[in-house]
Amino acid sequence: MGKRLTKIYTRTGDNGETGLGDGSRVKKDSLRVNAMGDIDELNAHLGLLIEHLKTTDLPNQTDWCDFLRYCQHRIFDLGGEVSIPGFELIQAHHTSLIEVRLDALNEDLDPLENFILPGGSILIAQCHVARSTCRRAERSLIALAASEAINSAGLQFLNRFSDYLFVLGRAIARASATGEVLWEKDQLA
Repeated sequence: MGKRLTKIYTRTGDNGETGLGDGSRVKKDSLRVNAMGDIDELNAHLGLLIEHLKTTDLPNQTDWCDFLRYCQHRIFDLGGEVSIPGFELIQAHHTSLIEVRLDALNEDLDPLENFILPGGSILIAQCHVARSTCRRAERSLIALAASEAINSAGLQFLNRFSDYLFVLGRAIARASATGEVLWEKDQLA
């Protein structure tokens, strides 16, 4: 681990630039900083999801929280990876682990026959907030990849993790006997 912060404000970013993990400075509106921000926001939403989930007595709550916390650490790793050009932490086995968990979650769910809207409970809605933020982080990383080399394993990780969050929302609905909010076609049209 690099430097430890002893003071939160440094005044070095007051002119619209920020420092990357390798010591270089870039504009705060650069594609790299944008991707870092979206990854950070995903991590914050994931923390909120975990804390909400911990307050439940759902049968798989502990297992789900433990896996989400593991993924939260990997998302932090991904943010660090993006902050240091050329640095790689996320690997294919991280995505494979999500796929195993995703398949297990999906096993007990009814086939999806309609679009699902975020809602049903605060916890389910928070899954969807985290999922949509994950998709945005993925898009930001794709935009960065168009102009700079990145670790493609990070893209795969985010893509699969957003799928996991979607299915987790469905699993929570089932475990809590909460009806999913299904999209309805406009009957007035």
